[in-house]
Amino acid sequence: MPDVSIQSSDGSFGAYLAAPASGKGPAMIIIQEIFGVNANLRAIADKYAAAGYFAIAPDLFWRQEPGVQITDQSEAEWQKAFQLYQGFNEVKGVEDLATTLSFIRQYPGVTGKVGCVGFCLGGKLAYLMATRTDIDASVSYYGVGIDKDIGEVSAITKPLLLHIAGQDGFVPPEAQNAIKEAVAGNFLVEVHVYPERDHAFTRIGGKHYHDGDAQLAHGRSAEFLKKHLG
Repeated sequence: MPDVSIQSSDGSFGAYLAAPASGKGPAMIIIQEIFGVNANLRAIADKYAAAGYFAIAPDLFWRQEPGVQITDQSEAEWQKAFQLYQGFNEVKGVEDLATTLSFIRQYPGVTGKVGCVGFCLGGKLAYLMATRTDIDASVSYYGVGIDKDIGEVSAITKPLLLHIAGQDGFVPPEAQNAIKEAVAGNFLVEVHVYPERDHAFTRIGGKHYHDGDAQLAHGRSAEFLKKHLG
């Protein structure tokens, strides 16, 4: 399906949209890593569409460079990805995701609830969607920097699922412990730790990909979303 354009308060940005075969269903916002809305992210959106969701992946780097689509397969691309990450305005990014939430809730065929799923940078943003918006359910895969905003846990009013890589090179043990301690006892937050896994263990083609734990995590996400989005 061709990209859609979403109007924000300070400009418009594109988003990849995949629709379910039935033409109706709940929706999912697919939140990018630091590589933009690339082929891998679009494939994830397509899988959610195949599972019965409207899946929309907004371009969150549009203020820096619209249409970024890079991979993790070369040093030059990694350098560009980190440059984009360092120049990324997190507050504006969450605002764009909130605008995307409003857009997809009103999209023809979307019936009922909307959730989100994010990876890496997107994992942090999925957490912030749970603390700063009324999205119905959020799933975070190995979010980087969640510990910096862990004080927002008290603002969570809808279910949140956190997948944590125990050997994550970008999320040290003290950060992981801070996250786990902050959400302990919060019935809205479900946490799964994958003790032997490094960052991005579900990214197909990535050097830390682990099929067994990737499938385990995705299965848990599917069950969580089915429970909370219907």
